[in-house]
Amino acid sequence: MFLLKKIVAPLFSPLSVVIGLMGIGIFLIWFTKKQKTGKILITIGTILLFFFSYDAISDLLLKPLEQRFPPLMMDSRSVATIDTSSVKWIVLLGGGHANDKNLPVTSELSEESLVRLTESIRIYKRIPGSKIILSGGAVFDRYPEAETLSRAAQIMNVPVNDIVLDNDSRDTEEQAVRISSMVGKDRFILVTSACHMPRAVALFNKLGLQPVPAPTNHMVLKKKYIRPDDFYPSSVALRKAEKAVHEYLGLVWSKIRNKV
Repeated sequence: MFLLKKIVAPLFSPLSVVIGLMGIGIFLIWFTKKQKTGKILITIGTILLFFFSYDAISDLLLKPLEQRFPPLMMDSRSVATIDTSSVKWIVLLGGGHANDKNLPVTSELSEESLVRLTESIRIYKRIPGSKIILSGGAVFDRYPEAETLSRAAQIMNVPVNDIVLDNDSRDTEEQAVRISSMVGKDRFILVTSACHMPRAVALFNKLGLQPVPAPTNHMVLKKKYIRPDDFYPSSVALRKAEKAVHEYLGLVWSKIRNKV
């Protein structure tokens, strides 16, 4: 089931859908008599690519996910804060890595994982006595992501005694189950990307846990001015759309299986 999900899910990403529609359309035009159908499919694919490649559209898709939970501000800028005196754990959900001994450990981590780790350490240093749980197993890499995260955390001056590893979890659902057995009834802060937080919290809630959300790696940022490149399509906007669609599909899939 896990492998099937990893194979099928990318087929529904915006870019896969667009290329699929255009590819079928081109095939129909060149190799069949269904010229009109082919032109319609190519037109639909082009329109979708146009919309998904603009910030205004992709931000509309991603914004509801990212704004579901406010960031955990723990400094003078905070409008409201939480009592962290009883927090024992900061739980980090890994966001991907690629083991390569020819690179520094910070380059082995994906951008998402590196941002999540930085946020986890920021919070950890403000809560005396807390420990960090680094969660991420070996999916397509031989080495668990949690071990790579641990090496990176140690060079950022986190003592090894304050690091706990979850080397087995391959996805968010498995992370929720595994971490629930590790923290028990202890209060903990959950760190993951802002767009991923709604699904992660829902999975933990289903298991009876109430994590304190600390979303990070926000992709939809408040703009104070208009730039010339706002009027052009971009791969960044397309990436935002892909992240949004991935999370919405993940929520639907979890709901169907009664996991949230």
